[in-house]
Amino acid sequence: MSTSVIFIKASSAHPVLIATLRLTVAALLLLPLERRDRRRFADALATTADKNRTWIPGIVLALHFITWNYGAKMTDSAQASLIVNLVPVAMPFFLWFLAREKVNQREIIGTTITIAGVLLITTHDALAANGSFVGNIVCLISMLLFAGYLALGRRHRHLPSLWLYVVPVYRVAAMTCALFSLPLIFTGMDWDSPREWTLIIALAVIPTIIGHSFLNGAMRHFRGQVVSLTNCSQFVAAGTLAWLIFGEAPTIIFYAASLIVVAGIATVIFAPRKT
Repeated sequence: MSTSVIFIKASSAHPVLIATLRLTVAALLLLPLERRDRRRFADALATTADKNRTWIPGIVLALHFITWNYGAKMTDSAQASLIVNLVPVAMPFFLWFLAREKVNQREIIGTTITIAGVLLITTHDALAANGSFVGNIVCLISMLLFAGYLALGRRHRHLPSLWLYVVPVYRVAAMTCALFSLPLIFTGMDWDSPREWTLIIALAVIPTIIGHSFLNGAMRHFRGQVVSLTNCSQFVAAGTLAWLIFGEAPTIIFYAASLIVVAGIATVIFAPRKT
């Protein structure tokens, strides 16, 4: 998922159009898997109302992608990825409200360590002369939408197949983004550019189909706070890729914050399991 910010920054298309096309391509590519599982689990779907409950997660995902695309273009790659993955700060509230899942003591310790690393680099950026305050705020709004989207996925983990959830969600999100992108059809993108289409397809396949789909899959099998903490390390890879591709050289603070974040994640991931 850390490749997302790279592809977005490399594209010259409008942020709303990027979200629309990314979701549309992903939904189309995954459509055969959804149809296969609809036939396979036809009896289970006939007895549940959950098959029609992808509208809210889809709309939330659409708003997350739109705000994320704006924030990614306004802020350094590592910083944007870091802020949008502050999900562990908000996730406990969403998990309790939507899924009645409490955070345990080990997760609280790990979350506290992780937030310390996040605050270190966020404070450094806020005080820097070239920091993007508006971009940070947009990324923060996107983070809250992301946390809500993941928590909603946790609530629907009992559906018999991952694809019966994520594909309809991508489809709803694509339709939602399309409504916002209608005024941009003729001016928001160079439709004849192979480079732009390559970036869109890469966005659809790597961070969406592989990244978001399996993140939702993880929410079906692991505790929500564990998933959100692990995903927090995304900014480390994003910062490294941005350094190699765009020349956005990480600072010493970035390395220090990365170590702290990884330590917080390890505290939770490698905790002894109850038998």
